[in-house]
Amino acid sequence: MKRVSIYVRGKVQGVFFRASTVSAAQQIGVKGFVRNEPDGSVYIEAEGDVEKINELIAWCKIGPPRARVEAVEVESLATFMNFTDFSVSR
Repeated sequence: MKRVSIYVRGKVQGVFFRASTVSAAQQIGVKGFVRNEPDGSVYIEAEGDVEKINELIAWCKIGPPRARVEAVEVESLATFMNFTDFSVSR
């Protein structure tokens, strides 16, 4: 099991990035949340099997069709939150 924080920078707000991340995370099988940040980035916290987390990170580097991802920063987090689903956080 692995828990990570992911910052996605670029043209990632107003392009359905959050909704697409929820769909991708649910298909992949990871739990957590996604939210827009005031600086225009998108912040994600996710936990799950290492392979599935890596799959979500790879997806974030591309994003939905209208997104233009410029950078993805990933940090491992020590404690688990035991999320029950993947959702948009406000």
